Amino acid sequence: MAQGLSRTHINGSGLVRALGGLTAADVPASKQSFADRLGQWLGFADALTLYSALNAGTPGDAAPPAMPVSQDAAALRQAMARVRDALAESITNDGVFRPGPARIELPTLDPRAPLEKAADFAPYHRYYLAHQRDMAVRIGPLRATVRAALQGRAASLGRLAALDAVMDQALAARERDLLATVPVLLGRRFEQRYDAHCATLAETQTADDAARWMQPGGWLAEFCRELQSVLLAELDLRLQPIAGLIAALDDEMTRKQ
Repeated sequence: MAQGLSRTHINGSGLVRALGGLTAADVPASKQSFADRLGQWLGFADALTLYSALNAGTPGDAAPPAMPVSQDAAALRQAMARVRDALAESITNDGVFRPGPARIELPTLDPRAPLEKAADFAPYHRYYLAHQRDMAVRIGPLRATVRAALQGRAASLGRLAALDAVMDQALAARERDLLATVPVLLGRRFEQRYDAHCATLAETQTADDAARWMQPGGWLAEFCRELQSVLLAELDLRLQPIAGLIAALDDEMTRKQ
């Protein structure tokens, strides 16, 4: 079962830390406030829609719920866990570290092949993009389902669901652009590991070292582990809005007790 997602601010997300761990330099915290950055990302039309969502009343607040809020929250939390478990398994079961079928596979490389054959990052780029598409397909409908569950529960929850829908649509393009840079950064890390391994070979001149790049501890095996760690961090980042909506449902249940 998937573990609960931690509540972190934007500069402390697991994805930012995972990417920062791939470089020697620290990732500095932004000096802008979240509101300032959000204002740069939203257009005038988005701002009007956001204002309407924040100030609109939600009818039906007094209607009795079909089932206790706690049951809804528990069911939604289980649904989120199932989606996360399925996506995480797809990421970790890639045919490199665990044998067996995988929905999206990394290329199978022969350890006896020339080192130059492993110098192409393109298959790993396609692999990362495929997992990003997989996450979008699975997480988008789940987020819409959770929003629907909030509608009609309470005025505050209805406004939160409407606000989430506006933010989801308004920031979709910005999110795609930012997440598209992640495999680019991984490509630079791939080149760094490859160049470092080639430099080691030039110094040692041992044929055995050249054949170890796919073995545990080898440069390519370690890169694959880093790639998977970043994918898992991105998965948790994408699920955070859903976790927040479910937490709001729990808070409403507690308030009414």
